[in-house]
Amino acid sequence: MQSHSVIDAEIAQFNALAGRWWDETGPMRPLHMMNGPRAEWVAERIARRFGPGTRVLDVGCGAGLLSEALAKKGYNVLGLDAGADVIVAASTHAEGQHLPLEYRNGTAETLVAEEQKFPVITALEVIEHVADPVAFLATLASLLAPGGLLFLSTLNRTPASYMVAKLGAEYILRLLPMGTHEWKKFIQPAELGRYCRTAGLKLTDTAGLSFSPRIRNFHISRDLAVNYLAMAESA
Repeated sequence: MQSHSVIDAEIAQFNALAGRWWDETGPMRPLHMMNGPRAEWVAERIARRFGPGTRVLDVGCGAGLLSEALAKKGYNVLGLDAGADVIVAASTHAEGQHLPLEYRNGTAETLVAEEQKFPVITALEVIEHVADPVAFLATLASLLAPGGLLFLSTLNRTPASYMVAKLGAEYILRLLPMGTHEWKKFIQPAELGRYCRTAGLKLTDTAGLSFSPRIRNFHISRDLAVNYLAMAESA
């Protein structure tokens, strides 16, 4: 089956970082800094709709930062990624923790072919890396159970995001490996709303994920100019 969620070069790039993914001072440092606030935002909204033990599919899970965080909150998580090396890193890190968590190397399209459904799907920091964002959302929508919730996070395509997330993070501060992001693939919230509607979803909640120089960490905000979170439901 053709995959709308995989670009081979992107998978190779993230596989190359697998060995240092869990190093909080390494190349994935920004994700570590974001992970607490974004996991709390997602978990709070899951709890409003569903009870403990809800099944969650984490698409593009990488080495499992969000997957582990949600599993530790009592959700039953399947982490899915097309990168074999990052899945090995994720599984290795989870060993011995006895979490309601499993990992699988594969694509969302494979799960569609298996006719699987999930009440909650997360795909954080993924959509700006896929081959076709609209088709990717349609694939996720087909995996979503009736009344389910889809959580996304991405980068807004603004001058601020170019300066902060592209030039600043990659080339000046070297918080991310150069070439991690392609600014023209960043997605504005209005565009994401249109993409969701095309996929039969309704965008119902958004929040900014902003960096505070004072505390040198990320926090939830109303500022969507750079990083933002979004929740969508079946339309």
